[in-house]
Amino acid sequence: MTDSITSRASATSRGRPALPALVAVPEDVFAGRYWGLEPLISRSADLPGELGDLFDVAAVDELVSRRGLRAPFLRVAKDGRTYGDREFTAGGGVGAAIADQVSDDKLLRLFADGATLVLQGLHRTWPALIDFTQRLSGELGHPVQTNAYITPSQNTGFDDHYDVHDVFVVQVAGEKRWRIRPPVHRWPLRDEPWTAHRDAVRTAAAEPPMLELTLQPGDCLYLPRGYLHSATALGGVSTHLTIGVHVWTRRHLADELATLALTRASRDPALRVSLPAYADVTRGGELRDDVDLARAALVRALESLDADDVAAALGRRVRDAQRPEPVSPVAQTEAAAALSPDATLRLREHLVARIEEAPDGSALVRSRAGDLRLAAADVPAVRRLLDHGSAGVADLGLDLARRLLLTGLALPGDPA
Repeated sequence: MTDSITSRASATSRGRPALPALVAVPEDVFAGRYWGLEPLISRSADLPGELGDLFDVAAVDELVSRRGLRAPFLRVAKDGRTYGDREFTAGGGVGAAIADQVSDDKLLRLFADGATLVLQGLHRTWPALIDFTQRLSGELGHPVQTNAYITPSQNTGFDDHYDVHDVFVVQVAGEKRWRIRPPVHRWPLRDEPWTAHRDAVRTAAAEPPMLELTLQPGDCLYLPRGYLHSATALGGVSTHLTIGVHVWTRRHLADELATLALTRASRDPALRVSLPAYADVTRGGELRDDVDLARAALVRALESLDADDVAAALGRRVRDAQRPEPVSPVAQTEAAAALSPDATLRLREHLVARIEEAPDGSALVRSRAGDLRLAAADVPAVRRLLDHGSAGVADLGLDLARRLLLTGLALPGDPA
């Protein structure tokens, strides 16, 4: 198959950009000076004021008391200790016999006793944050998640630690005093948590912070991965959002290169040949010539790869790392059934769609909505939809338009 990447119409978002709501510097300044390098504090007065619409204290109570959340969507901690799930969950009762639903009664007692509540995965459970994180991820080109931390007055939910992802800390309510210290392990990878450097973190935490500040409602703090931090609520309950950016790194490129090179090298007959009879594979001296041959085969395979090969392989991980714009199954099915030739479809947001063409002219559309196989006659119309973000049903044809709706590649209506 030949491969064709669509325009960024499927990755960009309708509505206002998300990043300017978080940083009080121009986007190019943020990208060049701060991104991955140093903290940035943006005060509410210098931001457009959109952050207050994302989340509030009432949303916390609604989520833990009325939404039937289960344990993975909540953590509870106090004085550096994380509570076990059974300490804040209970059965759901008749008709919802699930043993690990969040218990508002248990949470009331724990929170009143000074525990911090951590609502996890809000990019999957709270509508305003679903939309915002999808926009931000589309702009930055990196996967994004969102948690909320609700801390009682004068309590520190977690001791000094670092994160393995960048974060935007948005103060929602109350005030929180933050202490920031330089990294003890620069640019940690996802498999290098702070607990792997516990002694160094403990030693650094005893030193004066490089930055100490109080966040007030509407303020935003950007912290690159690796910076040590801890925070204490001041004068009342404090609620803040942590918008985590799970950055792609050159290590990810190396991972894909190694995997692709091994697959390609495995086709080399020189690598497939058996080792000599009676070989002792525990003795380096006996293996030296064979290791040299294997290394040479891997080097040849690595040198045969280019950036397009890596991008195609990484594309699969990119699609799995984030979700597309929400779709309403019932409404979508009804819209497909009632579709008329004068209607318009719009491309579903955040699909990261790619067309892979076959020699016979047919194609496969790969996206976060799954795969859709196209006949050769349908490829030009779908390519226009992906390139421009919308298309008329008359141009697509009723049958193809219904397929696009029922596979979740398109939604009814004009772009907003």
